[in-house]
Amino acid sequence: MNHVKTYQSMTRDTPNGSIIIEGPLPSSELKKYHFHEQLTAFRPAPKQFEAVLSIADFPEGRIIIARNEETIVGYVTYLHPDPLERWSEFNMEDLIELGAIEVIPKYRGAKVASGLLEVSMMDEYMENYIIISTEYYWHWDLDGTRLSIWDYRKVMEKMMAAGGLLPAPTDDPEIISHPANCLMVRIGENVSEESVNQFDKLRFLQRHKYRNMREGF
Repeated sequence: MNHVKTYQSMTRDTPNGSIIIEGPLPSSELKKYHFHEQLTAFRPAPKQFEAVLSIADFPEGRIIIARNEETIVGYVTYLHPDPLERWSEFNMEDLIELGAIEVIPKYRGAKVASGLLEVSMMDEYMENYIIISTEYYWHWDLDGTRLSIWDYRKVMEKMMAAGGLLPAPTDDPEIISHPANCLMVRIGENVSEESVNQFDKLRFLQRHKYRNMREGF
């Protein structure tokens, strides 16, 4: 599968001025910018920027950024699921994961995260993918936002809907360990029926494996 990436961009006005949302960008372009020191949701900013740079150059990897002049103030990543995760079980070339999305506090509430998702989906090649995002409440900034788990989930769902990702059922043990957790999914218009059926098995992998055991496979 060829992973075609076509650059897209938009300008978004915020209370703190206009920002540019653009991508996907290769590491050579990303290195021209400063990665804001408050982008620390997953690891210290310098380490996270290293991770972002490496993802950008994966064949399927996509990085969309939001920047204020030369400073990256938000980003979203897409790549194949981690080989150690259940979502890589069938090695589906047309399955990619929204691995991380982050915006610094100064620009939260200004629909920057929604803009990152909107620009992501402007590339028509995204219609060739099943896109997933695994949402766990313990990753959410409940203290910083002062939202309840359920209010945060509503905000998260609305944001993901800007990119066409909607909640989908699964029997993944981590996701079903708490009712606020969820799997978000977007199935592109060009995805084959075969891939959709394989993904359905992946979503209910526990059930699928149990059925095979009962049938003697």
